[in-house]
Amino acid sequence: MIILKVILSAVFSVAALFFAIKFAGHKQMAELDTFDFVSSITIGSIAAEMAAEPDKPYIGFTALFIWFLASVILSKIQLKFGRARKFLCGTPTIIFYNGSFFPENMKKAKLDLSEFMMLCRQKGFFDLSAVRMAIYEYNGKISILPTEAERPANPTDLGIIPPRDDIMTEAIMDGHVLEENLTRSGLNLAWLEKELQKNGISSPKQVFLALYDYRKKLTVYPYEKP
Repeated sequence: MIILKVILSAVFSVAALFFAIKFAGHKQMAELDTFDFVSSITIGSIAAEMAAEPDKPYIGFTALFIWFLASVILSKIQLKFGRARKFLCGTPTIIFYNGSFFPENMKKAKLDLSEFMMLCRQKGFFDLSAVRMAIYEYNGKISILPTEAERPANPTDLGIIPPRDDIMTEAIMDGHVLEENLTRSGLNLAWLEKELQKNGISSPKQVFLALYDYRKKLTVYPYEKP
């Protein structure tokens, strides 16, 4: 009976944690600010405690609900009030600009030189002479503006106007035709069959993945024969 209580409590705690994170938004799964980081750890700890102590699950659910509600309210406050966002999340800090460091800013950001150099190397900058500005973001990442001579050339620099590019849409996944995508793009099964025949494929079952672009060009990835 105790084992059954633990199993049920664990299942409910996982479900409660999942829905709490989903309702809190994508930010919980992306780069976390200070409060989001603390909130995520706390909510996870409460959920784990709920699974371990099945006798009084209402206590854990109450605490989980309070933390979830606080997280949602503070997220709304951050979106509405800029000053509150700066207080809760922090602000970006300029660490390096035009060949000069800002030691006071580094102290405020709790960032030492070794960590700064590591973050630069992770961005692909091993030589600081290639860096115009380095900004330490409040999520712990570093943003780097390279010097003019070091930044990648773009089509405008080369006087080129590249053709339009866009996302690809799935037509077939794992042998199954996604008719909803075809209908949304104004296409049909007859078009798909015709395009597959052009690629030497007789059935969608032979296709692992098929994508098409805005020009209705189909790219096919068939199942590889073992």
